[in-house]
Amino acid sequence: MSQIKTDPEMESQLKIGFIGAGNMAYGIAKGILSGDVLPANMKVSAPSSRNLGRFQELGIAVTHSNPELVCSSDVVFVAVKPHLVPLVLNEVSQHITQRHIIVSVAAGVTLATLEDLLPFNSAVLRLMPNLPCLVQEGALLFSRGSHAKPEDGALLRSLLHRCGLVEEGPEAWIDIHTGLSGSGVAFVYLFAEALAEGAVKMGMPSALAHSIASQTVLGAGRLLRDSGKHPSQLRSEVCTPGGTTIYGLHTLEQGGVRAATMSAVESATERARELGQKSAGVGCKK
Repeated sequence: MSQIKTDPEMESQLKIGFIGAGNMAYGIAKGILSGDVLPANMKVSAPSSRNLGRFQELGIAVTHSNPELVCSSDVVFVAVKPHLVPLVLNEVSQHITQRHIIVSVAAGVTLATLEDLLPFNSAVLRLMPNLPCLVQEGALLFSRGSHAKPEDGALLRSLLHRCGLVEEGPEAWIDIHTGLSGSGVAFVYLFAEALAEGAVKMGMPSALAHSIASQTVLGAGRLLRDSGKHPSQLRSEVCTPGGTTIYGLHTLEQGGVRAATMSAVESATERARELGQKSAGVGCKK
């Protein structure tokens, strides 16, 4: 189990490392930096320098050595493609000690697989962020492994609170969250694109239509979050008898948009589960 204390005064002294330098690592790093952790206490490793420049611009140290990063970190985010997780963890496993907290953001890689690849009693958490972490408006769900303590979860939540909404739940929810929010971001983008194209069809310039569509999605989401109202209540507040909105909603319902959206979340969730089953087979080493 991890021996890291969760005292807020200690948080700023934590050494944070990222294995992987993609968008998720970058978004999470930006969120953590907006809290109490200093750039001098962060490091990122990647096999090439292609994505490291933007981390250096934030004042974060970079390296090409994963073992070096692990040895100099307390909390290690494993932010590589799922198929690379076994390779990376096998490389650094001998350097993992009781002081480390390992946080995986690899889609589909289960806690059981992660724990099997790491030393016994390692504190492991599985985190699923989404792309809006890049602008600190993400939706993040995490689960603790069998050896991660509640304090480890509290520490992770504290580190990530500037990244957006951070919640803890059972691992079974991680794949659902992937379909709802990880993939759901793309579903929202598709709807925003369709909104704009509808306006273009009716004669509005494309640039203006896309600008208004993005603001519409942003404003609707913020109102939904801040009001605490059910989506159906807000939807009904927009509708007036015989007005434009009810006519448009009728057309959407005729097109099956509700059922199609539910099916999209279901399909993405099932695919995440399939990836998890594959990772379990690849990761077994005992």
